[in-house]
Amino acid sequence: MIKRIGHIDNNENRKLKDQEFNINQPTISIIIPTYNEADNIGRLLEYLLAHRCDLIKEIIVVDGGSTDQTVDRSRQYEVEVLNSPHKGRASQMNYGASKSSGNILYFVHADTIPPSTFATDIVHELAAGYPLGCFRFLFDSPRKLLKVNSYFTRFDKIWCRGGDQTLFVKRQLFEELNGYRDDHKIMEEYDFIIRARKEVPFKIIPKDVIVSARKYDHNGYLRVQVANLVVFNMYRFGASQERMVKTYRRLLKK
Repeated sequence: MIKRIGHIDNNENRKLKDQEFNINQPTISIIIPTYNEADNIGRLLEYLLAHRCDLIKEIIVVDGGSTDQTVDRSRQYEVEVLNSPHKGRASQMNYGASKSSGNILYFVHADTIPPSTFATDIVHELAAGYPLGCFRFLFDSPRKLLKVNSYFTRFDKIWCRGGDQTLFVKRQLFEELNGYRDDHKIMEEYDFIIRARKEVPFKIIPKDVIVSARKYDHNGYLRVQVANLVVFNMYRFGASQERMVKTYRRLLKK
């Protein structure tokens, strides 16, 4: 778990910290957790490097023990590749954050493609007073039902959120909240957003991340929707991580 440094005492302290952030040059650390993403990681890294600008300090791939060519393919690019001590998206993202040096953390899934202007969009919203946020998303599929799913990501409701939308957060806030919960193997982004929103405002940037529809291709639309609804409600009512993981794996193919 990332060590907690500092504490948000009051609104005046937050204003002072925001002023310090505005004085300092914003720098973005992109953190990508991976596990058997050989088919996707190259496309994402090529895209990020093609759209790299002075705001982006580093791109870090954090692997959780892939058995395919994810690590080898990642090392073909000018990015940092880390082997996480523990498998699990939350642990991998925390590990990547602990090894990064940017004052903005941007968490991106391997099967997504952010908007080309993501870096300037993020910095703009931070300057506007939003230390936490995400983008909307579109699936890489023409299916009309998936377009309905995408449409709802513009609404500021927790059930409309997800890690696929990517998440940006000021490092200071991330550390104050102790990052993601290492004991979470599922719903880690929901947990973090809920905790963070008790402290700061949240911004949904009105641009789209392109998200792979592979889960729907493998399972069918109705099956994925049922699985998501079941696990989300289990989370709401306090089910254990083990039960949620087992249920999700039972309901869906990889």
